Amino acid sequence: MLSHADPSQVAGLSRFFKTGPGQYGEGDKFLGIKVPLTRAVVKACWNQTDFDELEECIRSEYHEIRLAALLTLVQIFTHARKDVALQQRCVDFFLNHLEFVNNWDLVDLSCYEILGRWLLDRDRSLLYALVSDGRTIWEQRIGIVSTMQFIRHGQLDDTYAIADIFLGKPEPLHDLLQKAVGWLLRDAGKRDEDRLRRYLKLNGSRMPRTMLRYAIEKFPPEERSAILKAV
Repeated sequence: MLSHADPSQVAGLSRFFKTGPGQYGEGDKFLGIKVPLTRAVVKACWNQTDFDELEECIRSEYHEIRLAALLTLVQIFTHARKDVALQQRCVDFFLNHLEFVNNWDLVDLSCYEILGRWLLDRDRSLLYALVSDGRTIWEQRIGIVSTMQFIRHGQLDDTYAIADIFLGKPEPLHDLLQKAVGWLLRDAGKRDEDRLRRYLKLNGSRMPRTMLRYAIEKFPPEERSAILKAV
């Protein structure tokens, strides 16, 4: 990863991931490596990487190296297949290092592939706890984005139940949480559009505007306009 650093890309990535004072990524550092190149490095190296090396990388000051660690963890977990002990080790590693999963891309590219897949046939109270009691917006975002895996398997109940928890939180809800909840509701709607419409009829009036816009993004323009005017 260090050999692929590109200083000319650092300023742009720093702006994109909001690393300025008071912004959600404040203080994060970049090497200037785009995601496709990071994925290529992971593809070449994941099966030669042990957990001690992952420990070093997840704690890196550089965003891209933390991302590489998480993408490597996804690969290890995925290829473990029926090795439940190894999968459990991956899940434990992820949960024990949440403080380093500290931007939206780090969350979105890892949690549903690890936590979501692990919880497909297990108790899911962990996700509810992350949403209700998460110390950071990233932990709370993990709680909702992990349900992407459930949606892909036609299981929609947890996405709606967790969305309800967010709607019960005191305003203002962080923009990145609004977007995540709206995104997952939209994807649940791809599986069952009528259910999403019923949910919006009951809850649309108390949904933050950004969340609502994301949730109805795939509706016909006339219907989107009518929903937004109604609330």
